[in-house]
Amino acid sequence: MDQQLLFLINREWTNPVLDRVMALMSSFDAWAPLVILLALVLLIRGDFRARAFVLVAGLIVAINDGVVSNSLKKAVDRPRPHQSVNDVRQIDLAKASPRTLAAFKPLKEKLSRVNLKDVEGRSFPSSHTINTVSVALVTACFYRRRGWLAFVPAALVGYSRVYTGSHWPSDVVTSVFLGLGFTMLWLLLLEWAWRTRGAQLLPRLHAAHPSLLAT
Repeated sequence: MDQQLLFLINREWTNPVLDRVMALMSSFDAWAPLVILLALVLLIRGDFRARAFVLVAGLIVAINDGVVSNSLKKAVDRPRPHQSVNDVRQIDLAKASPRTLAAFKPLKEKLSRVNLKDVEGRSFPSSHTINTVSVALVTACFYRRRGWLAFVPAALVGYSRVYTGSHWPSDVVTSVFLGLGFTMLWLLLLEWAWRTRGAQLLPRLHAAHPSLLAT
């Protein structure tokens, strides 16, 4: 079932426009400068909620990516689709500096050929999916109705990881639940820490904003 769905998404439900969109969504380094710029603007010009959002999102992504995702990748050691199955389409942006310019260059595309000597074993979970879902949930918690729109790009990123041959569908689906579950846990812990310890660290700021998440 996993392989059948992979081939449908990766080889059947495709077209040139989707190839470019999915390659772009799957290449974090291509749109990372925009994300960093937005974060800096919010930190410098934003109010308490905007700054708290950036700091909380950054901390949660760092934990989920550096601890949760990396630990699971080493423990599970699952090969990626293009490392274990022939004829998986591998779609990627061309090389460019800065990377954003690659969006306007011809894509790199090739069909996989299994090579047992070249297996990374980093397919599960999908760090891209966990990270974007984590940011989406944090955005929704801080900005309520408007924040839920952040799940649209998160869904596109998750889909792109299957489309480009980087992950199995089950990797992405499971990563969604991992991202949601761990992010909710960290949010609850951070909210508790701010409510109980914030007054000791930053008394004036805590007096004006006794909750991280309350609007």
